[in-house]
Amino acid sequence: MKSLRVAIVHDWLTGMRGGERCLEAFCELFPDADVYTLLHLKGTVSATIERHRITTSVVQSFPLAARYYRYYLPLFPLAIERLRLPSYDLVLSSSHCVAKGIFPPAGAKHLCYIHAPMRYVWDQFENYASGGRSGVLARVGMTFFRERLQAWDVASAARVDQFVANSHNIAQKVQDYYHRPAAVLHPPVDWQSFQAAEQSEDFYFMVTAFAPYKRVDLAIQACNVMKRRLKIIGKGQEVARLRKLAGPTVEFLGWQPDSVVRDHYARCRALLFPGEEDFGIVPLEAMACGKPVVAFGRGGALETVVPWPGVGSGTGAGQPATGVFFFTQSVDALVEAMETCERRRTEFDPQAIRAHVAPFDRRRFKERMNAFAMRALTGTAS
Repeated sequence: MKSLRVAIVHDWLTGMRGGERCLEAFCELFPDADVYTLLHLKGTVSATIERHRITTSVVQSFPLAARYYRYYLPLFPLAIERLRLPSYDLVLSSSHCVAKGIFPPAGAKHLCYIHAPMRYVWDQFENYASGGRSGVLARVGMTFFRERLQAWDVASAARVDQFVANSHNIAQKVQDYYHRPAAVLHPPVDWQSFQAAEQSEDFYFMVTAFAPYKRVDLAIQACNVMKRRLKIIGKGQEVARLRKLAGPTVEFLGWQPDSVVRDHYARCRALLFPGEEDFGIVPLEAMACGKPVVAFGRGGALETVVPWPGVGSGTGAGQPATGVFFFTQSVDALVEAMETCERRRTEFDPQAIRAHVAPFDRRRFKERMNAFAMRALTGTAS
């Protein structure tokens, strides 16, 4: 039996975030696959990914692309379409921007694991283009190109044979924007590699990219008001603005290796998760350490966090609470949720919180993804 020829397409390789954790699992599942991407900054992703043959697009040669690649967004569709794939049996795209728009070679099946439709031009457009978060030229450019990019995003969905969404939240968006069904497979968590500390220390924690929709500003301002310590691991385009907002109790730690991230999960008081995410692996990693999550009650958090009874609608009725929701993205609402978490702090069961993460196991994720791939190849995917 001939070996399966697989191409994996990922938007860009510039760091290890949730999407790259999924990509890493795909690379383990298909160890001989070739990887295609818009941009690759060597050394920013795991060795599991780096050891694959990686082909980049014309974006790799653009001036200052390593730092300002997002400003080339209007050119991304053309760049991904110019990546010509040789003969493959399966194209597996891992897409939150343009990866799904790759042209699969003749005879290949295209399975897309979709983290989100192109959020910059759909539901997160205002977060990226409005207010003081973007320069004037960037806002004008995004507004000018928005409809064109939306049209391309919808048209390129026809190149996909089957969608697998990372959450029910995203599956609904695939239906709304592309009018296509999507199966649902939640991203993986190496939950057994996380350990709970004997005692929590007196700080809240965030690990995040500094992107506008993450709403790190809310967490900073809430901790300023409450005079609570907040430690933030991350980097991104909003770092200068966020540093200006921060009071003396807020500490920026930059980007850190996994061992440091896990140590902070284990020692923190609770995780703050104030943005609306497509899914969000970070809350599950915190819960794998037995820590509660204070989360905005929309998007992917509804599928991972079991809210404290009486705080919001229970997505996990009958299950022990794993956190607290707030439902308005305001400082006051986040402060109120943090105060609720403080009052209920001794009532959260770390072992029950940790057990809640077990169904998101990495091995199970790879088994189900392999099943989707085999069904796509045989034409029985649904």
